[in-house]
Amino acid sequence: MAKFLPDPRQKSACKRTNTGPSGRCVCRAYSLKAPQPAGFQKDRCFSAGFPAFLKGIRFKSMARIVMKFGGTSVANLERIHNVARHVKREVDAGHEVAVVVSAMSGKTNELVDWVQNMPKVAGADSPFYDAREYDAIVASGEQVTSGLLAIALQSMGINARSWQGWQIAIKTDNAHGAARIQEIDGSDIVRRMGEGQVAVVAGFQGIGPDNRIATLGRGGSDTSAVAIAAGLKADRCDIYTDVDGVYTTDPRIEPKARRLKKVAFEEMLEMASLGAKVLQVRSVELAMVHKVRTFVRSSFEDPDAPGMGDLLNPPGTLICDEDEIVEQEVVTGIAYAKDEAQISLRRLADRPGVSAAIFGPLAESHINVDMIVQNISEDGTRTDMTFTVPSGDVDKALRVLSDNKDKIGYDVVQSEKGLVKVSVIGIGMRSHAGVAATAFRALAEKGINIKAITTSEIKISILIDGPYAELAVRTLHSCYGLDKN
Repeated sequence: MAKFLPDPRQKSACKRTNTGPSGRCVCRAYSLKAPQPAGFQKDRCFSAGFPAFLKGIRFKSMARIVMKFGGTSVANLERIHNVARHVKREVDAGHEVAVVVSAMSGKTNELVDWVQNMPKVAGADSPFYDAREYDAIVASGEQVTSGLLAIALQSMGINARSWQGWQIAIKTDNAHGAARIQEIDGSDIVRRMGEGQVAVVAGFQGIGPDNRIATLGRGGSDTSAVAIAAGLKADRCDIYTDVDGVYTTDPRIEPKARRLKKVAFEEMLEMASLGAKVLQVRSVELAMVHKVRTFVRSSFEDPDAPGMGDLLNPPGTLICDEDEIVEQEVVTGIAYAKDEAQISLRRLADRPGVSAAIFGPLAESHINVDMIVQNISEDGTRTDMTFTVPSGDVDKALRVLSDNKDKIGYDVVQSEKGLVKVSVIGIGMRSHAGVAATAFRALAEKGINIKAITTSEIKISILIDGPYAELAVRTLHSCYGLDKN
């Protein structure tokens, strides 16, 4: 039976207390592939040097890693082969590996289009369709990718097999098309990984209480990967995308944006919900709840480039608990969300229940309301209520408000599209004053008018006119020194 000890080649002492979720030393746990020499100390981490009596002995790491590859990373057969090279690198290092894949780029959109057009082609009077059949169809994209990647790995001499969500099983609720994961039984995968097999999992899907395939909503493969990492008690979850990490802001707008080495879960959650497209919001929520250390990495880098196989500090951005971040910046990043719209209800009666009368029907219609501002008249009898919704939901929201006008009791409703929400994010705001004032002053100097403001412990969100979006992002990025190394 092989014995396990940390990598003797590591430079920093671990004292065997630095264990990851799998219970192994994350600095690293190694499997001794040779008889124990005389003088071998089972619990010793040879960080101070490589003892002479261990020279020539082959060590094999035993970290457990979940790797996720998005649509652009598996866009064609050549890209899938490149993904297989990334996986092979980790397998050759001795890690236990599970891979979660998305559908090939553009495939899910094609499948959704087929679903939406089938009723028309069939001559149906209604455009509606069975959500369970929708899930059965759109889930097939990931199933194709998982099978192709398994074949690629097998062709490279790696023991691998594909898994669909129901085979694991990833159990979800019954909200077809936007299901939430309830439970994952990873015991079979863990057993097979221990035998050296790579699990290639179709992301974005599970099985509902009705024993039918249920999909997790767009971007659900990120959620699948983090959930599987939590279920397998993985030491790390690597999310491979077409960017090489999380930046201080969108590099397409501000060329001086810097890649961040570490970002706290809370900060990433705010960034994802406020417009950053790197990670799906629910995946960050899961990572935060289950403390899954998550790396954002690029699949377009050479799999064999220096540092790509580094277990502790690979290229990319680590999403982690804030306790791991020694030096916390006051502001970590600037996010923005386009296509915001503002709706204002004028001269409402200022009475208990008026807010519930407004936002209750909107919630029942699945309209996401974001920023809310209330202004009360001088005599306290009337109030104005202003809030934001996605531009695509404005007409629907106005219909809901019109249908409930008598219950709400407003005089006039006004709306405005084409707005942008720019947000300043950073956990350092908790202990620093004047962050908001700095933003307001900088925007004023550029002649940018602010329409609405909301704040929390770690963010400030500002609503402005759309044409000023890029100027506002660059201005805020610069005023907080994020463009400096």
